Amino acid sequence: MKILIAADMEGITGVVHWDQVNPNHSEYARFRKLMTADVNAAIRGAFAGGASSVIVTDGHNNGRNILIEELDERASLTSGSPAPLSMVSGVDEDVDGVMFVGYHGRMGAQNAILDHTWSDERVSGLWINGRAFGESGLNGAVCGHFNVPVIMASGDQTLCAEVQEFFGNKIETAQVKKAVSRMSAECLPPAVTTKLIEEIAKRAVINLKSKKAPKPFKVAAPIKMTVEFEQSDMADRAALMPFAKRTMDRRVEYSADDMVTIYLAFRTLLALAR
Repeated sequence: MKILIAADMEGITGVVHWDQVNPNHSEYARFRKLMTADVNAAIRGAFAGGASSVIVTDGHNNGRNILIEELDERASLTSGSPAPLSMVSGVDEDVDGVMFVGYHGRMGAQNAILDHTWSDERVSGLWINGRAFGESGLNGAVCGHFNVPVIMASGDQTLCAEVQEFFGNKIETAQVKKAVSRMSAECLPPAVTTKLIEEIAKRAVINLKSKKAPKPFKVAAPIKMTVEFEQSDMADRAALMPFAKRTMDRRVEYSADDMVTIYLAFRTLLALAR
């Protein structure tokens, strides 16, 4: 049984501020170690639950955050950017289940640490077939395209509720902090959260083996994506993409028949908008 751990950083143990996840800030070195520790906890849990192999994808910023010298030696690491499937790179390689470690709530969510959807500087909203999406839903839909379920997630309470809304109540969640605003939370210490993540990851794989895990999350075709940008000039640039359509104000639409195309289009729109 092969497990993919897709890791982000804003939902990692103790993170409450952008400085802690910014490679250019002195705080970052501490928190990349905590990110690695959370990921290692998920790796231990996955193997304890019966996984035969684990791959980790570093999905924060430039994909160069996890300390490979401290990574559990039983796992492999996908690092660097850009990669074709970005935050869920490897999901197309005969993976049986995916874990989201260190994820965060969608842009605009209340009481969600560092809520954003891919870029807080560019994206003020993302809708797919009329439904508001965050990164967990977007990446989960790509996993579903390859018929792979998201079986576990860690982050704050708002992220935990968000993944249950998208993937169902069978998903296992590890709440490592309780957000009280965008940049304040009651945080559990690493000695507690690593044990929690390990136990929840173990249970998620056991559930997967016994066919009690969530079903893959599928988005019905045709798929219409709407991106609302923070500034109108960003929408001006994004709308230059072939087949993209400027609809109103700062919104740009794009349609396709599969989630991978939508995913690539989303990232292209954001690259043009920069």
